[in-house]
Amino acid sequence: MLDLNYVRENLERVRAALEARNFPVSALDEFVTLDGQRRRAISQSDTHNAELNKTSKEIGALMKSGQSEEAAARRTQVARLKEQIADATRERDEAERSMRELLSTLPNVPHESVPVGADEAANVEARRVGEAPRFDFEPQDHVDLGTRLGILDLERAAKIASARFAILKGAGARLERALINLMLDIHTSEHGYEETLPPFIVNRDSLFGTGQLPKFEEDLFKLTDERGLYLIPTAEVPVTNIHRGEILEASDLPMRFVSYTPCFRSEAGSYGRDTRGVIRQHQFDKVELVKLALPESSYEELDALTRDAETILQRLGLHYRVVTLSTGDMGFGGAKTYDIEVWLPSQNTFREISSCTNFESFQARRAQIRFRRGGGAKPEYVHTINGSGLAVGRTWLAILENYQQPDGTVLIPEALRPYMGGLEKIEGRKQ
Repeated sequence: MLDLNYVRENLERVRAALEARNFPVSALDEFVTLDGQRRRAISQSDTHNAELNKTSKEIGALMKSGQSEEAAARRTQVARLKEQIADATRERDEAERSMRELLSTLPNVPHESVPVGADEAANVEARRVGEAPRFDFEPQDHVDLGTRLGILDLERAAKIASARFAILKGAGARLERALINLMLDIHTSEHGYEETLPPFIVNRDSLFGTGQLPKFEEDLFKLTDERGLYLIPTAEVPVTNIHRGEILEASDLPMRFVSYTPCFRSEAGSYGRDTRGVIRQHQFDKVELVKLALPESSYEELDALTRDAETILQRLGLHYRVVTLSTGDMGFGGAKTYDIEVWLPSQNTFREISSCTNFESFQARRAQIRFRRGGGAKPEYVHTINGSGLAVGRTWLAILENYQQPDGTVLIPEALRPYMGGLEKIEGRKQ
C-alpha cells in the first residue's frame, strides 16, 4: 500500500505511474476530494477546541467572580462545542477510513528503471542463457509425452476434481518430488535461505498484507466456514506474513526464506488460456524464495534472488531468458519485476517459470513489518522481495519437452539423477 503522505505530496508522480500502469487516474481525484474533507474536518475540530478551551477558562473566571448565571450560559455553549467537535471528529475518521480503503486499491509506483509500456510488448530482454535443443524429429508437447509414458493422467484428474487438475504417476510423480528436493537443497545449502514449511491455509489479514485482498479475491479458493480462511495462492503469502506486525532489528536483515508448498488458484477470468496440460492449473507445486531486506540494498537482493532462481535452470541444462517487465505488464504490488522464461519446444517460444519482484515497502506497509536501526531510531518499513525458485510443474513439463528422445522416452538431467535413484531415462510406467 502506498503511503498517504507520499501520495499527497507526489500527486503528479503517482498520477503518471497510474497512467503508465493502465490504472484509472480518477482514483486520485477521489483521493484529493477525501483529503480536502479530512483537512476541513481537522481545521474545524481545531477551531472548536480552541474556542472550547477559551470558554472553559472564562467559565472558571465567572464562577470565581460569582457570575453563576453567566457561567451557566457559557456551559450551554461548551456542550454545543463538544457536539461540533464530535461531529468533526467523525467526519475526519470517515474521510481517513475512505482514504485507507482507496489507497488499498492503488497499485505500487514502478521503479524509475522499469520500461514504460502498455503491455508485454514493451518488456525488455535482459539476457538469454543456453541454447534451444535441436531435434531431427517432430517434438511432442508434454501432454502427449506424459500420457504415452503413463506418467500423466488429466482425464481421471478431471473425474476426481475438475478440469485443470493433474495426476502424476510413477516416474512422473518421482520427478516432481525430485525437482522439489533439488531446489530446496540448492537454495538452502548454496544460497543461504532458511527452509520454511508454513500453513497452506491463511486468513484475510495475511492476504491483505501481500496484496491479494481485496482486489483479487475472485482468484482465491475460500473455505466456506465462519473463520474466513483461504487456501494459499503461493507461499509468498504465509512466508511474508511470518513477521507481520513486528519490529525487527536492522542487524537481522536481510532475512531469506525458501518454502515448498502446493498452491491453489481459481484462475478466474483465464478460461481459454493455457488450458492444455499443466501450464495453468488450479493446484500446482512451487518452491518460493522470500526476502525481507533493508531499503538501501533491496535491489541488490532482487538481482541476487533472480540469479538464485536461474541457478536451477542452469543445473538442469534448460534454455531460458530473463526479461524486465514493463509498467503495463507488472503485477499489482510490484515496483520492479524480472520474469524468467523457459524454452518450450512444443510452442517454439519462452514461457514464464518465475517472476522475481521487489515490492519495496508496499507489502510491508500493509502487513506492518518494520525494522529499527538502533539507538532509539524511528521504525522503518522493510522491503519485501520474492520469486519462484522455481514453479515445479512448469519445470517438470520443460524437462519432458526439452529432453525427449525420438522413441518418446525422456532423459533425466544429470543433476536430478541422484534424486531419481540413479534413473537416467523415463521409459514408461514400468519405472
